Amino acid sequence: MKQPTSNVIITFEHDAKLLNNLLEVLTREQSSLVVTDIDGIEAAMEEKSVLLQNISLAANARYAALAAGGFEPNEAGMDTWIKSQTTPLLDQSWERFQKSISQAKEMNRLNGMLINKHFNRNQQLLNQLQGGSENGGVYGKNGQAKSQSSSRSTLIA
Repeated sequence: MKQPTSNVIITFEHDAKLLNNLLEVLTREQSSLVVTDIDGIEAAMEEKSVLLQNISLAANARYAALAAGGFEPNEAGMDTWIKSQTTPLLDQSWERFQKSISQAKEMNRLNGMLINKHFNRNQQLLNQLQGGSENGGVYGKNGQAKSQSSSRSTLIA
């Protein structure tokens, strides 16, 4: 590896903008999950997927610039590069960016918990429709569909 040089020009403004957009989408996704707005959830998931791809591309471009400057092409290399700069504003911006990443990860984790809650509720409803919890699921242990004949009695009022 060549000797790192601090005169490499690296920005993460585009990354920060994409991350802010992701935070907005995660907020919308969470709102849609709370009120069970399926269309809103699907739209947010599609938008989130595109943003995550763009964030990945932006990070890879930043890593390539770091590598060209002799730094490790990863977050540790970015930290080293930031420390080599004499601009305190850059360091503060990087810290805010890192906090935003943590916030996005936490929001995504919470949204995942909400999705899991909906999934579990739907599974319980399916179990009830199929004749109660003794069926346990749609498929048996051998991977074959379970017989539905005994479940009819619980659906008759």
